[in-house]
Amino acid sequence: MIPILLALAAAASPAPAPAAAEARYKSCTDLIASSPERAIADATDWRGKGGGVHARMCEALALSAQERWPQAAATFELAASEAEAANDPGAVDLRVQAGNAWLAAGDAAKARAIFDSAIAALTLTPEMRGEIHIDRGRALVALDDLPGARRDFDKATELAPNDPFAWYMSAALARRQRDLRRAQNDIAKAVSMAPEDAELLLEAGNIAAMSGEAEGARGLYAKAARAAPNSDAGRRAAAALAANGGEASAQPSPN
Repeated sequence: MIPILLALAAAASPAPAPAAAEARYKSCTDLIASSPERAIADATDWRGKGGGVHARMCEALALSAQERWPQAAATFELAASEAEAANDPGAVDLRVQAGNAWLAAGDAAKARAIFDSAIAALTLTPEMRGEIHIDRGRALVALDDLPGARRDFDKATELAPNDPFAWYMSAALARRQRDLRRAQNDIAKAVSMAPEDAELLLEAGNIAAMSGEAEGARGLYAKAARAAPNSDAGRRAAAALAANGGEASAQPSPN
C-alpha cells in the first residue's frame, strides 16, 4: 500500500468538464504512462489555450510520475487556487495532493500547513476528513511529533473506520512507540480488511517479531513476499524472512 503518493494523485480529479475538455484531459493523462515529458508539453500547450484546472492537473500528475515532487506540489497548489476561484469543490482534494507531494519532496512542514488548511474545509464528508487526518499524521511522524500523529490517526480510525490504511498507520506508530498490544489490535483490523496487501502483512510480521512471535512473523513475511514479490514491500518481506531464518517459499501461518 506504500508508497501511495502517486496513486493518491491519480485518484484526484477536478470537477466534471464539458465533453471536449474531458476528452482533452483524458488524452493528456493517457500520455503519462508512456511519456510524462510529452504529457507536460501537452498540458502546457493546453493551459496556454485556456485549459485551466484540468491542464494544471495533467501537468501535476505528469510531474508526479517523474517524482519531481516540488514542481508537482507547486502545480497542484496552482490548480487548487484556480479551482477555488471557480468555486470548484474539487479544490480541497487538489490541496491534499499538493500536501502529499510536499511530503514526498521531504518538506513535511509545508505538507502539514496544507493539511491544516484542508482539514478545516466545511465541505468535507467525515470520511474525507478522516483521510486528511491520515495524511497530516504522516506529516507529523516525519516531523517527529508523535503525540500529534497519534491524535490524527485516532481521529482517522474514528472517521474512516473502513480504511485499512488508517489502521495500518495507527499500528505502525504504536509499534514505534512500543505499544505492542495496540499495534497488534490495529494491524489485525487492517489485515482483516485487506488480507493480501503486502505492506500490511509486512507490518504485521514486524509487529509479531517485536512481540516475540518468531514463527508467526516468518509466516507473515512469507505471505507478504508471495503477495507482491516485485514490490518494495515484497522485497523487504523476503529480506526480513531470510534474516529471521525462513525461506521465501515457506508457507504462511494459518489465518
